[in-house]
Amino acid sequence: MTVPLPRTAVRGGALAAVAVLALSACGAAPDTSTSTADGKNAATATSAADFGGLDALVKAAQKEGTLNAIALPRDWANYGALIDGFQKKYGIKIAVENPDGSSQDEINAVTSRKGQDRAPDVLDLGSSFALSAAQQGLLAPYEVASYADLPEGQKDAKARWYNDYGGYISIGCDAKRVKTCPTTFADLLEPRYKGQVALNGNPTKSGSAFGGVYAASLANGGSFDDIQPGLDFFAELKKNGNYTPVESTPATVEKGETPISIDWDYLNAGYADEFKSKGVDWKVSVPSDGQFSQYYSQAINKDAPHPAAARLWQEYLYSADGQNLWLKGYARPALMTAMEKAGTLDRTAAAKLPEVSGTPTFPTEDQQSKAKTVLGQGWAKAVSG
Repeated sequence: MTVPLPRTAVRGGALAAVAVLALSACGAAPDTSTSTADGKNAATATSAADFGGLDALVKAAQKEGTLNAIALPRDWANYGALIDGFQKKYGIKIAVENPDGSSQDEINAVTSRKGQDRAPDVLDLGSSFALSAAQQGLLAPYEVASYADLPEGQKDAKARWYNDYGGYISIGCDAKRVKTCPTTFADLLEPRYKGQVALNGNPTKSGSAFGGVYAASLANGGSFDDIQPGLDFFAELKKNGNYTPVESTPATVEKGETPISIDWDYLNAGYADEFKSKGVDWKVSVPSDGQFSQYYSQAINKDAPHPAAARLWQEYLYSADGQNLWLKGYARPALMTAMEKAGTLDRTAAAKLPEVSGTPTFPTEDQQSKAKTVLGQGWAKAVSG
């Protein structure tokens, strides 16, 4: 994606072992006929204006009454506050299934439940997974009111997905269990960290773990065109006993099962706040030898059972209120630059973001697709045994 910043198994956010989706074939076909008095259909609306304006969209969404979401942990980038805020503002219930699921789980749910009323309405995907979903024809084109303010390169030309929030890959460390916390990828290879280094999921399924391997590649002579050095790095971590296959989650961190976690800085920073009262001294650093930033992307299921609510949710996330709530969760909103110019940015929250030097760069669609292929072919072998 682009700009200061992509959730995973827990979600790109690993936070908990990925739950297996119950892919039941039951469920009545959804009614996607939500429409205005003059016949405009929410399922085909490509903007609020196209549907008759925001007020008309709100009315139609409230008539539907429900929004089906998936893989949205409440402790991921302040999603709890976003969900509560939307429900309070519009009176629409958000049903979140498999909150600790991965980006791939989301795509699987869309394809397996097509035509069912239990299909996801909206998706929050690591960028490489958003590209895949668009290529599969699973996403509906829709431009939120602030679409034009999103930086080029952070949105699909057909508005099937666009970046929302993101951050940098970071290293979180339990300072009470680890005598000297690592601050670089090179540090992670030291014998003192045996059995302590974890990812937030499987990089073939999780956006955050995917970012972790990309960052490791950049730290070891790789590039956006070559993620193989990152794969080799984790193979070495596994070989010397430092890598643990336990997926890092708030629970595993609190229990000391994953004292060192490679994850997005906004998640690790959130842990630092969350664990203070529990006696965990969680330190966070963005590794200087492998700075990798990325965003997560929002999208609407082309066959959403609640098409109006799905579009209203997008409008809410890309409003100043929604974007500032990401900030309060230590995530960098995609509209941050535009909001700063408009004077709507929460400067207090922005000042608390983890410090990072330099200007972030991002892999292209082709580079991400190539990296996913390499990981798909080699990850299991790299960390097996």
